[in-house]
Amino acid sequence: MARLNVLLLMAVMATALFLVHTQYRSRLLFTELDRANTEARRLEVDGDRLQVEKRAQATPLRVEKLAKEQLKMRTTTPAITQYVRPDGTVIPPIPAPPPAPAPARRGG
Repeated sequence: MARLNVLLLMAVMATALFLVHTQYRSRLLFTELDRANTEARRLEVDGDRLQVEKRAQATPLRVEKLAKEQLKMRTTTPAITQYVRPDGTVIPPIPAPPPAPAPARRGG
C-alpha cells in the first residue's frame, strides 16, 4: 500500500508541475498576444495617419502650386497649344480673339 501511495503522490506532483508549467506558458502567450494586438493598433493608427497625409499631399491646389513653382509649368491656352495631324504635320495655332469692347455706360 505504501508503494501505491508513493506512486500516487508522484503522479499528483507531476500533474501539479505540468499544470504550473501550462499556466506559465499560457500567461506568456497571452502577454505576447497582447503585445501583438497593441502593435497592430499602433500600425493601424499609423496607416490611417499616412492615408490622411497622402490625401492632403494630393489636393489639386497643392499639385497645381508644385507644378507652377518647381516644374515651371503653366496653364494651357490656345496661343501656346500645338495640334498635330495623324500624318505628323502641325496645325497652325488659332490667334486669340481680341477682347470685346466694354459696353457704354449710360449716365443719368
